[in-house]
Amino acid sequence: MTRKLFGTDGIRGTANIDPMTAEMALKLGMAAGRHFTRGEHRHMVVIGKDTRLSGYLLEPALTAGFIAVGMDVVLLGPLPTPAVAMLTRSLRADLGVMISASHNAYQDNGIKLFGPDGFKLSDEDEIEIEHKMFNGLEAYRVGSDHLGKAKRLDDAVGRYIEYAKSSFPRGLRLDGLKIVVDCANGAAYKVAPTVLWELGAEVIPLAVSPDGFNINKDCGSLHTQTLQTQVVAHGAHLGIALDGDADRLVLCDEKGTVIDGDQVMGLIGLTLAKSGKLTGGGIVATVMSNMGLEKHLAGHGLHLHRTNVGDRYVLERMRRDGFNVGGEQSGHIILSDHSTTGDGLVAALQVLAALVEADKPASQVLHLFDPFPQVLKNVRVAGKPDAVLALDGVQAAIAAGEARLNGTGRVLIRKSGTEPLIRVMAEGEDKALVDTVVDDIVATISAAAG
Repeated sequence: MTRKLFGTDGIRGTANIDPMTAEMALKLGMAAGRHFTRGEHRHMVVIGKDTRLSGYLLEPALTAGFIAVGMDVVLLGPLPTPAVAMLTRSLRADLGVMISASHNAYQDNGIKLFGPDGFKLSDEDEIEIEHKMFNGLEAYRVGSDHLGKAKRLDDAVGRYIEYAKSSFPRGLRLDGLKIVVDCANGAAYKVAPTVLWELGAEVIPLAVSPDGFNINKDCGSLHTQTLQTQVVAHGAHLGIALDGDADRLVLCDEKGTVIDGDQVMGLIGLTLAKSGKLTGGGIVATVMSNMGLEKHLAGHGLHLHRTNVGDRYVLERMRRDGFNVGGEQSGHIILSDHSTTGDGLVAALQVLAALVEADKPASQVLHLFDPFPQVLKNVRVAGKPDAVLALDGVQAAIAAGEARLNGTGRVLIRKSGTEPLIRVMAEGEDKALVDTVVDDIVATISAAAG
């Protein structure tokens, strides 16, 4: 069997349109609740969400589904995705749920599931849950005397704040640092400024007034223009941009220059390596990470191990082979010494610790290497991406692009796991050649897709 609802990061779609409906959420709650009802103890699930309006649609539907199969529900309210993973373990819950479409606009929403260990579910678990959703679901209902209960955890925000602060090295503080933090009007709008302030920083908060519609709108990790401007205007030492559920991080230095996840992973990995705390002999990243990172790590005797796109695949490799640093160029940074999933705030704190220790500007500390010219363009397709990519003309265009780079770069073509997009990426030493290769492939795909 293959997954039909679950993509690379849970289930996602436009709110109140199939599959992101209350009906689907109810079925998912029943199926996932039944799947994780193991043993004779009283079973429990924790549910968090970001700030988008449709959270009010999906949260009660999921709650009803879990209660219908006899599982108790703990409601966390708006909290980052990594907070849900942490509290799933902390509360000894059988399951964790995050309602979020991450960096997408408010019209979309999604549902991510975490097992009792705080890790995202395996493909096998997701396939089994989908099977339960559409096969004999009614049989999972419990009697009226065995229904679950629901309650709200009032101090969930405070628990995550203390957890995040505990990842910052003891003996260090952020006194004297001015930090601009863009919370994307999302799940971290309370916790991120508070953590930074309690560690001693002067904090300039941006996008901390969510209204259900403005999450990720012209703010956050995908829209850094305001952050860059405000860092320079305030003379700040660092800018931090999170996405809607705060599992993604993008930085900008004191000059307003954006710093991506490759530079962040490189800095954290090398910092840990110097102190003998890096495990696995390198870091894990995806096929999207820049060749410049790979070359820089090799110069320090470290290896870059690549996976398919998706932080779940990065984490699988980390767990399998014993790495403690991994992530994505887009800013999902996984530090397994601290968290079971990407955590933008915790990653930012490790960068800040490095800045404090180095006592140098962010522009020096965070510019580890010059990235190879890399171009990424998206092509929206009306049909199935796989069918378009299989066309002879498209395959010929890709092969021609690879031949033109002639070993000095690479071409990467992949379909999005959350949208009807084909992503075309190329990188190499010659920027003009990379641009031409990408444009030619994009034009071919666009024509083929109509």
